[in-house]
Amino acid sequence: MHSETLTDLTERARSLVAQGTENLEHAISQAIDEAFESSLSIASTDEPNLKNSIRNQLTGLGSLQALVEDPVIEEVWINSPQQVFIARGAKTEQVELQLTAVEIRQAVERMLRDSGRRLDRSEPFVDATLSDGSRLHVVIPDVTREHWALNIRKFPAKVYSLADLVQLGSFTFELMSFLETEFRSGTNILVSGATQAGKTTMLCALLNVGAATDRLVSVEETFEIRTNYRDWVAMQARQPNLEGVGEITLRRLVREALRMRPTRLVIGEVRQAEALDLLIALNSGIAGLCTIHANSAEEALDKLQLLPLLAGENIPAAFVSQTVHRTIGLVVHCAMDSTGVRRVAEVLKSELVDHEYIWSKVEL
Repeated sequence: MHSETLTDLTERARSLVAQGTENLEHAISQAIDEAFESSLSIASTDEPNLKNSIRNQLTGLGSLQALVEDPVIEEVWINSPQQVFIARGAKTEQVELQLTAVEIRQAVERMLRDSGRRLDRSEPFVDATLSDGSRLHVVIPDVTREHWALNIRKFPAKVYSLADLVQLGSFTFELMSFLETEFRSGTNILVSGATQAGKTTMLCALLNVGAATDRLVSVEETFEIRTNYRDWVAMQARQPNLEGVGEITLRRLVREALRMRPTRLVIGEVRQAEALDLLIALNSGIAGLCTIHANSAEEALDKLQLLPLLAGENIPAAFVSQTVHRTIGLVVHCAMDSTGVRRVAEVLKSELVDHEYIWSKVEL
C-alpha cells in the first residue's frame, strides 16, 4: 500500500475522532469503509494490517512501532527522515522507511508525553525512559544541522542472572562462582566497557545475587536498572524546568541516597563529578556498584581517578587516587566480540599487600 494512502486514511480517521462522534476504533473502521466505497485500491486481506498501521500513526510511533516492538532489534536511530538505522547484535543496517519530519516530531512528542521531560530550543537535548523501559535520546536543530536526531536504546525484558550469562557464553562457570563470592562479601565493583558492551546487563546480573534482606538504592540519569529486589528505591536525575530551576543532579541523588539506609548503593553510570560522591559513599562502608565507559579495566580505574577532579580545584588528586584503590575491589570489563556476543574480557582484583593495594588479573 502506498504511503499516500495510509496518510489519507490516517487523516480521515483523525478528523472523525476530532468531530467527537466516533471513538478511535470506529473512526479507523469508518475511514477504511469510506475508502472501499470510493473504489480506492485496497485489498480486503490488508484490512487488519491497515487498521494496525493507522492505529500506530494515531496513537503509537507510526512506522517506527514495528522496529521498537521487534525483540531482535537492540537499538534504532534516525539521522534524518531518509536515514533510519538499526542494530542487531554486532551488525548495523539501514532500513527503508517512508518517514517525514512531521512524523518523527509527532513520535517523539508521544514518547515524551508521560516522561516529564521537555524538548525545545532552550533545551535541545533530552534523555527519557519510555514505558517499555527503553531509553530515548533526542537532539534537535540548531544543535544538529538540519534534522531531529534520535536514538531508541532497547533493553532485554528479562533480567539475566549470572547463570544465564554463562549459558550465553559471556564467561565461565568458575568466574561466575568467583563473582558471586565477591558480591556477597560486599566488594565494591566497577563494571566497565564500551557502548553496548553489556555493562548494564552485567550490573543487573550481579544485583540478582544479592540477599533478600538487602536494601538497594539506585541513582541514574534515566531509569535502566532492572532487578528483583523487594526493598529497592530507584531514583533518576531531573532536568531544569522552563524557568531554569528544579534540576536534580546525580551528585544530589547520591547524597540523598546516603540518608536512605542503603545496604547497597548503585550508580547506573558514573560520568562526571558524581564520581567523587560515589567514592565518599563507598568509603563510608556501604557496598556499591557502578558502570563506567572505558576501553579496558585499567583505563576504567584511571578514569575513575580523573572524574572526581571535576568537582572542584580543591580536590587533591592524591586523595582521589588513594580512595579509588581503597574502595574499589573489583573491575569487570565487558566487551562485544566480532560475532555479537558480549563477554567479560578482563577482571582486575585489588589486594592489600604490605600496606599497599596491588591490582592483579583474575584468571578467566
